[in-house]
Amino acid sequence: MTSSLKELGAQFESSTGHKLVFRFGTTPELIKLASTGGPFDLAVVPREVFKDDAAKAQFASGPTDDVARVGLGVAVRAGAPKPDISTPEALKQTLLKAQSIASIPESAAGAQVLRVFERLGIGEAMKAKIKAQSGPAQIVQAVAKGEAELGVFLVNVLTAPGLDVVGPFPAELQQEVVFTAALAAETKEAEAAKAFITYLTTPAATAVIKAKGMKPG
Repeated sequence: MTSSLKELGAQFESSTGHKLVFRFGTTPELIKLASTGGPFDLAVVPREVFKDDAAKAQFASGPTDDVARVGLGVAVRAGAPKPDISTPEALKQTLLKAQSIASIPESAAGAQVLRVFERLGIGEAMKAKIKAQSGPAQIVQAVAKGEAELGVFLVNVLTAPGLDVVGPFPAELQQEVVFTAALAAETKEAEAAKAFITYLTTPAATAVIKAKGMKPG
């Protein structure tokens, strides 16, 4: 959500006069930020954050608002041949033939990638191939520079200069990361925080979310 939130945050600031300060991170980092990182007003995070009891306790009770979702896909270096991933078996063979794969195992999406590997029966074989990256930008860089043959992560991350997206995972294997928005239990700016969450569901915001390769809601 980094690029989307930066763009939407700037638009929100311009139209309301509120000032937003973002802190970005992988799912484990966001859990740590929510539970021990000091005061905050709202969060837009993968649903997995709320599976951690300590993090969940920092949010206001009640339902959260889903704002965006995105599935998993595969990318290669720009100009490189695109392998077949059209079926589960084709994806399995492409992964087994690949010399190296860039992903972020410690993130929510990375965990989903690993679960797909297990479903395909190649979890053990993939361990030696995975080149763990620290963030989305590093995945793009690793594949674009040829340091990793494939990028396997969220499609919106892989839609970047220097990469060619091969396509999404086959429907039978597809997993989505759902980003949801929620107020902090101790927010001092509840009305402004609620206004930003509402803004994330407006036509202007959903247009940006779609343009960044994600589905609104």
